[in-house]
Amino acid sequence: MKSSRTLGLVMIAPAAIMIVLFFLMPVVLTAVFSMTNMTTATGISGGVYQIAPNSLIALKSAMPDIAAEMAEPRYAVDEAGLKAVEGLGLPPGIAAELRAKHAGEVFPTRREAERMIKELADRPSTREVKQISEQFNRSVVNTRFDSKEQLFSALDNLDLKLTQEQKETVAEATYTGWTWTTDNFSRIATSPDMARVLFNTALYVALVLTLFNVGYALLLAIWTHYMPPTPASIFRGIWLLPRITPVVIYVLLWKWLAWDTGFISILMGKFGYPPKNYLLDNAYNAWFFVVLINGFIGASMGMLVFSSAMKAIPKSQFYASEVDGASRWQQIRYIVLPQMRWPILFVTCYQTLSLLASFNEILLATNGGPGNTTEVWALSAYHTALRNYAGNLEYGLGAAMALVLVVIGVTLSLLYLRVFNYGTLVAKPLIED
Repeated sequence: MKSSRTLGLVMIAPAAIMIVLFFLMPVVLTAVFSMTNMTTATGISGGVYQIAPNSLIALKSAMPDIAAEMAEPRYAVDEAGLKAVEGLGLPPGIAAELRAKHAGEVFPTRREAERMIKELADRPSTREVKQISEQFNRSVVNTRFDSKEQLFSALDNLDLKLTQEQKETVAEATYTGWTWTTDNFSRIATSPDMARVLFNTALYVALVLTLFNVGYALLLAIWTHYMPPTPASIFRGIWLLPRITPVVIYVLLWKWLAWDTGFISILMGKFGYPPKNYLLDNAYNAWFFVVLINGFIGASMGMLVFSSAMKAIPKSQFYASEVDGASRWQQIRYIVLPQMRWPILFVTCYQTLSLLASFNEILLATNGGPGNTTEVWALSAYHTALRNYAGNLEYGLGAAMALVLVVIGVTLSLLYLRVFNYGTLVAKPLIED
């Protein structure tokens, strides 16, 4: 018995490893990234501290006076600058006098520093004055610091007189790397754009699911159930074409149908209508084609599942109902549909999750247009994290959107199990064989 249990664990180990690596690990990493502000600008590794123009703009709201001082160049007579002056090949007395009389002094402007240099005993020329002053330029704007300590040291050298709290504010505003944050979820909850995308997603899932993936698929299964076997098989095979066709070719066929040089424009041109792109002409047309493109793919799977489930219904029930004078509609209502709860639950759950996560067809057909009117949640997460027109990819926000999608999918699945009374479906039969 023990050896059998060990053998079972060994046999299931590869599957368990695959589940952890390719299912659980991506979900965990998505949750981790969603709690960061990772973007193209921050990168995915540690950053540096840089007082750039955009960080100065951010500091102006909190510390306007200090931000203005930091933006101005400052000139500090320090040992590094004095050694640089000595290397210019000027008279040695210049560096010696600067070290003796002005070491440690900080000048707020270049003009004041150059005025001091002109008053030296050796009277350097105008060109030499500018050379010397440049060696003492200690502006922190656009300077990169690898640590807080280096940044704070540079600020102290400028004689800015900052408190520790103000230094931490400067460090937070100038850090170019990513940090831990929950702001992504706040943005999702408060952004009107996110609300519109969520509405688009709900509309997309509801229309495709009810009209095609479940509704039309069930009708196809019922129609083929009452057809002779050979025509029924041919009919089901035709409806499988959208699913087995490569998605790029499939969407290109729809585009050819709706383009301004496509079939619809050519046909309507016969009646005097000018050609136009019916796919992206307006939001209503775009939604019409998005629903059809995805619906024809989804209907094929539901049709197969429902057809297989109907074949499992004992034929004796149909024969008995015909003897009792039942019509086709009565057979469907009292025999077929009551025994389709489990298949309908499976197709509804599976197709809901599939529609929530899928965006390939919409990306290829409309790319969320026109004007983001067909932008669904999964496509918006893709645009946010991996490809957008602005260029700054927001990895953290995209991961947060993906995590929200996971929560929505799990919530809807639990709701479906409740609505379809899952406990009753899997309960033991009252009569045992």
